[in-house]
Amino acid sequence: MPPDPSADGASLHWRALERLYASAPINGTFRSVLTIEREGAATIRFDVDESMFHAAGAAHGTIYFKMLDDAAFYAANTLISDRFLLTTSFNMQFLRPIKGGPVRAEGHWISGRRRVLVAESRLLDEEGEEVGRATGTFMRSQIPLSGLPGYRAGGAGGGESGK
Repeated sequence: MPPDPSADGASLHWRALERLYASAPINGTFRSVLTIEREGAATIRFDVDESMFHAAGAAHGTIYFKMLDDAAFYAANTLISDRFLLTTSFNMQFLRPIKGGPVRAEGHWISGRRRVLVAESRLLDEEGEEVGRATGTFMRSQIPLSGLPGYRAGGAGGGESGK
């Protein structure tokens, strides 16, 4: 019988990243769920409601940035198991307004594995239409992932750290 793929080191790292994301205080304001199913990819699901709208009745750019940055960041951090990454640059395109409902951010690692990593992300509305896209660069910080309470592999999560 083949080994259980959910028990390998990469999978443990991905579950710990999901816990880290969930533990971040900012995600109490921007309620969302991170899912990592493979190396170099991350998906964030969230709902946009009127509390997130600007004065013209669509999602504020803060929502675009937060979800695009987080999806790209976590896609890149799937490749780095010892350090927390930092966003060093981020370029976004707003393609259409989000008027509300479920939205999905998909992040994908593009290049780099040592010092600097590049990842892309896109936002999709409930019809699957792309509403935003971005490219970011991320670098290793001096912050060990293992020292962040929300990350601790196999732990229950919680704590005050996270992206």
